[in-house]
Amino acid sequence: MSGAGTLTVLRDKRLWAAAAILAALSAVSSLVPWTASYPAAWKLPIDDVITTWLKYIVSHISPVTRALASVVQLPLDLVTALLVKGFAFNIGETHIELPALSWLGLSGLLVWAGYWASGFRLAALQAAGCAYLLLFGQWDGAMLTLASVLVCVPIAVITGLLVGVLAHARPSVNTWLLTPGLDIMQTVPAFAYLIPTLLLFGFGPVAAMIATVIFAMPPMARVTALVLDQAPQEIRELATMIGCSKRQAIWRILLPSARPMLLVGLNQTVMMTLNMVIIASMIGAGGLGFDVLRALRQLDIDRGFVSGTAIVVIAIMLDRLGAAVANRARPDVEQAAGWGQSLLLPLGWLLAATLAGVWIEWLAKFPDALRLSTGGVLNATVSWINVNFFDAMEALRIFTLKNLMNPIKFFLADMPWLVLAGLVTLAAYFIAGLRLALLSVLVLGFCLVTGLWDKVMITLYLCLSATVVSALIGIPLAVAAARYDALYRAGNVAVELLQTLPSFVYLIPVVMLFRVGDFAALLAIVAFAITPIVKFTMTALRTVPSDLVEAGQSMGCSRFQLDRLIRLPVALPTILLGINQAILFALAMVVITALVGTRDLGQEVYIALTTANPGRGLVAGLCLAFLGILIDRMFRAGASRLQHTTTAGAA
Repeated sequence: MSGAGTLTVLRDKRLWAAAAILAALSAVSSLVPWTASYPAAWKLPIDDVITTWLKYIVSHISPVTRALASVVQLPLDLVTALLVKGFAFNIGETHIELPALSWLGLSGLLVWAGYWASGFRLAALQAAGCAYLLLFGQWDGAMLTLASVLVCVPIAVITGLLVGVLAHARPSVNTWLLTPGLDIMQTVPAFAYLIPTLLLFGFGPVAAMIATVIFAMPPMARVTALVLDQAPQEIRELATMIGCSKRQAIWRILLPSARPMLLVGLNQTVMMTLNMVIIASMIGAGGLGFDVLRALRQLDIDRGFVSGTAIVVIAIMLDRLGAAVANRARPDVEQAAGWGQSLLLPLGWLLAATLAGVWIEWLAKFPDALRLSTGGVLNATVSWINVNFFDAMEALRIFTLKNLMNPIKFFLADMPWLVLAGLVTLAAYFIAGLRLALLSVLVLGFCLVTGLWDKVMITLYLCLSATVVSALIGIPLAVAAARYDALYRAGNVAVELLQTLPSFVYLIPVVMLFRVGDFAALLAIVAFAITPIVKFTMTALRTVPSDLVEAGQSMGCSRFQLDRLIRLPVALPTILLGINQAILFALAMVVITALVGTRDLGQEVYIALTTANPGRGLVAGLCLAFLGILIDRMFRAGASRLQHTTTAGAA
């Protein structure tokens, strides 16, 4: 018998064995009740233990946390005073007040930064962003948000650099501690960070800042470790030749040479900080996030749209500016000379505008008479849509629930936990072997013994439903965009725009149109999770080897046949990675959708936050994190195997 035939038989035997195992598990679950529904009495009180220990720790380290809060509060108060509130103090019997930095001066500084980094186009973008914030009365909220970003980002960057250097210098520590820790930190939902910081530091901006720093640090740590591990050999040899120690080589040679990539990590840290600052408004961060949250609670779409758009404007301004600075740091980019390179001009402008604001009131505070308003147009528009298109939207909601969401929900909810766990474990074993199968047992076992199995199934139901819809919409859009250069450029712009939107923003329109419930949550998750599918699919289709496409054309394939028979099969491993990212995005978004009435793990985290029950929230957050890690490992292993098979077949 040939080797290929033997392999086919072996595969058949493994599949038959898997089917027999699943049949046996089904039989057991029908005969033994507790294998179908896990008894509540068997739940391990992990959440209670965590809560008890955290409260014990808090009671003994409260002086430390108060001291740390005071230290963190100082720079926040300073930056807030500079940007928004101004300074007030007494010298003897004299009361002195100094104004905050003028809106005109700050706008000029941002416009100059755009010109310095990338020229007139970015300067115009910065000017347009500042104009929106001023004209729609969002300047003060934006400055409060920016103050938190300016304080959190340096702390997160320095911490990330140190962790990344440690990961490079101590590979064993990185393998067993840092990498798993960073994986968990990046998959634990953002809300879960708020719970322990709320317990340790109380309600207020300090707790929000500390949660933000913890959430935003991992990208910088990963980028630092990556650039150090992949540093060119000639740079390492140069450090050795000039007699550098290992520490000197890292800090004086390797890190400075990797400045462009480190600036990319800095940009990612800024964006994650901005996103987390918005979420942290729930525990007192203030700023634009609080405005959006208040609008969501009051179902005020006009206020929510204006504040949400302000968040998007800030995100775009910071993202484009950060990307331009990172590109400018590349050694192959020619640096322009001229007045835009001098820092004295913008600083002089800022100082002059601020001092002028002492005597000219409209320079200190943008005139209310010049502000614009939506005038209730959006609320009226939503009401008109609900009145005139209610039947069509209700039909869409019922159709989606009946034909997609409910079947997935009933499949996951009704299947015995033993059978579902066995199915996932066998799939993990077939994809990547025993280690991944063992990981699936540990993850699903943790979800089971914590008593959150039903919540986990509801979470998976929402995530899988949203991923299916995202794939059905995103893949055809990406196929069309990959064919034409103009559509491809437009698709990239749309993806980048959607990726800069903070997750809160997605909830406002869907709640206005479809009220609270699973369908509204589905739409919000789809809007958030569709971007990686579109991005990965477009990129993969555009990078299919041209010789394969030409071979198909020479055989007379139509455009549709080229897509179906050549481009999509070759791009499938990358598309799977995009779907994997979509599921992870959905898991992150599902916590936010707890605000619109879902009954999943996100609700557990939200209830824990509102009741200050850290154990409950952390256990639910860990379930989400472990699910994300398991799904990520399975998809990556599957894509790797598929890529290997495709490469071997092409060879």
